[in-house]
Amino acid sequence: MIADLLHLLKHELLLTGVLFILLFLKLSDKGRNGSSWAGIVNGLLLVNFALGLFGNASGELFNGLFINSPLLHLEKNILNLGILLVSLIAFPYVRSHHHTSEFYMLLVSTLLGMFFMLSAGHLLLFYIGLELATIPLAALANFNLNRSASSEAGVKMILSSAFSSALMLMGISLIYGTTGSLRFSEIAATLSGSPLQLFSFTMILTGFAFKLSAVPFHFWTADVYEGAPVPVTAYLSVISKAAVAFTFTGILYTTFGALSETWYFLLFILAMATILVGNLFALRQQNIKRFLAFSSIAQVGFILAGLSSGSTEGQAAVVYFLLIYLFSNLAAFGVVTLVSATSDRERIDDYKGFYKTHPVLSWVLTIALFSLAGVPPTAGFFGKLFLLTAGASTGNYVLTGFAALNMVISMYYYLRIVKAIFMDENEYPVSGVSTGILPGIALAICIAGILLTGFSGPLYAFIHSLSNGI
Repeated sequence: MIADLLHLLKHELLLTGVLFILLFLKLSDKGRNGSSWAGIVNGLLLVNFALGLFGNASGELFNGLFINSPLLHLEKNILNLGILLVSLIAFPYVRSHHHTSEFYMLLVSTLLGMFFMLSAGHLLLFYIGLELATIPLAALANFNLNRSASSEAGVKMILSSAFSSALMLMGISLIYGTTGSLRFSEIAATLSGSPLQLFSFTMILTGFAFKLSAVPFHFWTADVYEGAPVPVTAYLSVISKAAVAFTFTGILYTTFGALSETWYFLLFILAMATILVGNLFALRQQNIKRFLAFSSIAQVGFILAGLSSGSTEGQAAVVYFLLIYLFSNLAAFGVVTLVSATSDRERIDDYKGFYKTHPVLSWVLTIALFSLAGVPPTAGFFGKLFLLTAGASTGNYVLTGFAALNMVISMYYYLRIVKAIFMDENEYPVSGVSTGILPGIALAICIAGILLTGFSGPLYAFIHSLSNGI
């Protein structure tokens, strides 16, 4: 029994161990600076990622309250890799901050909540994991304590999260009232498609749409991304989105599969609106963090398009795309973090002539933008191709064609930044940006992932083999 507990809860226990180590070190702190804390945490997160790759077991605990499967282990390993890369990229920011230890404890706490959310076999554990993942994120958004924009980001984050969580909790309550259970397996067995159940599901879907920043529930995203510290914005954009998307996919396919006709229609509308609005608003942004915020909203639309297939191919395409998106977006945010930490410049115009002063970082940012746009041969092209193929497998050529046309629109605003980097002149170009060892390692991993993942056919086949479909 103890052995099963240790194996099935391994990812969660490892993160809890990291948290306790950080807490003990904080209590015995004798003046460690930000660089020392960053070195300790990066080492712990590297060990956590390495141990998470081996010795994983599948099964359930606590009478089905907590479940694990090979696909869930893969998703947790992807998130472990993501938080390690975010931590490496964040080094220029945290080394000069007075609350570095608190930053990392909040960061690890959110990931622990996401793990419980992923492995939940019961709506109560899912909701507890969701709140554990959300509340520390609001504190992280407000981590620039001397900036009013950061305080505004924290307030908007907590208010929007509270509202979406309340909607979701109401939906959960109504689902319990109509099915008599909070267990996913029992809910799936008793769904009848009654009007009250459809209404309950719509409220739960609305809560997920808030967390994913799907249109029209996206209004908090740009303001929070702009006001939060750049590493926190990167974490929100990639790790938080991926965890919610992973969880949403599992719940949608396994628990609410009987309502597939309803959620197919809803996802169809959400996907089209999210892709279009995300692209149109990205066109007019001048702050690069707001630009990446609306870019991430458009990417969510592609994820919803793939999810609408309700098939094994859709589930595999979502996991594969999110792995590629992790590399692409973190590479872009890595460069933005370095520039912001050095010069505090975050406007797109500040990147004019960037190639003349920092050619290597210019190419890193360009490759990341090409991948986000879906330009071959970067991995982003293959990720979107598989998503659109999954969406087209149901015969929904309208949504597929609409998404493909919007890729042309997105090409314009991504190439606008590339043009600024390589072709435009700047009287006061950004200069003196030092990459450093830790961010350099993270950027190298991201670029390798962008260039190699798309050509790794066995990787997609492996993800497909783990996917459970409906």
